Amino acid sequence: MTAGTTVTPDITSWPPLDEEKRAQGQRLLDWAAVGEGPRLCLVRGAGGSGKSALLAWLLAGTVGRPGVTVHATVPSEGLTTESFAWELGRQLGYGPLSPDRLLDQVAADERPLLLLVPDLHRAGAGPADLPSAEPETLVAELLEPLLALPHLRAAVEVGTSGLLAAHGGAEVVDLGEGGGDGDGDGTGQSSSVSSVSSASSASSVSSVSYVDLVAAVPRTADGRPDWSQAPAPVLRRILDAALRTDDQGAAVRGLLADPGFLVHGSATALTATLADERIPVPGRLREVWRRAAPELTAYHTDSAERAALLHAAAVATDPGLAEYLRPLAGRHWWSTVWGRPDLSVSALASVPGVEGRLLAAERTGRLGTYDVGSGGSLGAVSGVSGASLGAVSGVSGASLDTSPGVSDPSRASGLSDGAAASFGHPAVVRPRSLAARDVRSALLLDGSDALLPLVTEDDPTTAFALERIAEHHGSAALAGEESLVTALGGGGIRSPYAIVGDRGGTVHVWSLGEYQDVPRSCQVHEQPVTAATCVDTADGLTLTFTAGADGSVRLWETSAEPMPVPVQQRRYRTTALAAADTPAGPVLAVAWSDGELHLWHVFSGRVRVLPWLRGCDALALTPDGLLVIADPGGLSAVRLRLDVLWEQ
Repeated sequence: MTAGTTVTPDITSWPPLDEEKRAQGQRLLDWAAVGEGPRLCLVRGAGGSGKSALLAWLLAGTVGRPGVTVHATVPSEGLTTESFAWELGRQLGYGPLSPDRLLDQVAADERPLLLLVPDLHRAGAGPADLPSAEPETLVAELLEPLLALPHLRAAVEVGTSGLLAAHGGAEVVDLGEGGGDGDGDGTGQSSSVSSVSSASSASSVSSVSYVDLVAAVPRTADGRPDWSQAPAPVLRRILDAALRTDDQGAAVRGLLADPGFLVHGSATALTATLADERIPVPGRLREVWRRAAPELTAYHTDSAERAALLHAAAVATDPGLAEYLRPLAGRHWWSTVWGRPDLSVSALASVPGVEGRLLAAERTGRLGTYDVGSGGSLGAVSGVSGASLGAVSGVSGASLDTSPGVSDPSRASGLSDGAAASFGHPAVVRPRSLAARDVRSALLLDGSDALLPLVTEDDPTTAFALERIAEHHGSAALAGEESLVTALGGGGIRSPYAIVGDRGGTVHVWSLGEYQDVPRSCQVHEQPVTAATCVDTADGLTLTFTAGADGSVRLWETSAEPMPVPVQQRRYRTTALAAADTPAGPVLAVAWSDGELHLWHVFSGRVRVLPWLRGCDALALTPDGLLVIADPGGLSAVRLRLDVLWEQ
């Protein structure tokens, strides 16, 4: 049940609650469940009154039973507008978004949303003279605009502050003065170093000096701070304490120059501090951190994963920092091998029969080959020149690249110029997906949904085979809209295939190694196919993986019927698929529109989520576990440790 319903769950079905909190608990539960009346509930009270515990109680009661649905819970201590937006976007399923994009996404979300916001009165981070250090900034820039949306409701912990008090007609749950036991609203003081490792209150730790906090950090054998062993309160607070130190910024600069602190220190505090352009930083740290910050601030990120994320952002940007981080990143189950921020790639494919070769289409249309191990260019595909792949000869009055050696894709359509024009063949080809036959020939799916062959004129046999595939689907699309090609993928290192998906949900498997007059076809999806790939296994199976517009990913072994249920179903769009037969068995990589990247061990069904820096536009996976990722930041390669990949 969400907003809009009028049935109140019985408080006795919720976890036990202290008798003195029972009335406030019932009031909070009534507000959350009814879904009418005030859309804001302020949870007030002094330190130790149990405000956070009451919100936790409400959330715990929603688990595993029908009733109130809480869509996101964002503890706000130390968060700025930006880091709050990232976390809320993650929890709502959009991925980390900027505040403006988050507001647009929530406004377009059709769900009635219920949010819990603990510790709003402790929000803010960074230099004290900047607005980002004050919780009022988060309220003005994000919470007030969110609360202006009619389908969003929020229960917000505000302590004894006046935050959101001007929001008219709010429900108020007041827990009073409390026990003064360190709930963190400014009560209680502690100056002893021993309190650093045991204090639960923000105020008790913030009262400790930078010198005392540093003294609480264990040392390595050579006397350096061992941040991996530092108490959690120290890691959360030491950068704030350094900002308050009157030493001309020496303490802050020392922390920012220490890779160990970058890996273990508070990601939200670092994000806010590095946003201040007045603070000098070593190398290109500010740029590196900016790239990684949306993922670094995720609560699930451990130190090894943080090292891998920072290293990924530093590769090809700050080589010095990348080298410092490489040993720790290399111990994680994934680490970046190389990066090419200069390449904006829309489509990728491993080249069958050629070890370590990658075929990539840049967004301009230029098609080139690259070394998988280093990312180095091996040259443009023969016959392709200029800034684009070319224009289509004989179709709509356009012409393909006139350099010799490129077959005319218009021959594949089997259409007159007029029919081809109405069918939507492009004047300039910019591939959005590829199926490679070899290093010189491939099928291309253009952004206009035209399926086109790329072959050299000195290989008429291949030209005939690929043009037959394009002709088959072009003619089918003219006969019925459900046959319009919507997805293309490749695969098969030993025997190359093209996997074609259409608007009607049918998947067509073509061999690129030998001529076929018709494909092997099967209705796999009920919705249009949005992505496709395949893998041929060592025991002779041909496994196709396809994604549908309904968020389903399905498996079809081509000698049998498709699996009756999806291998995965999510409410997000699949943006890319890639598969390979590895020493650990077949592996499928799935990229989603919410930014998640899933790695599936096909035969066991085990899955691991790789927290990449940005949403993925295209993927390629090699049999030895090198995952190549195309995203808005360029082209990168990640080494997967297949021996430990699915260990939890």
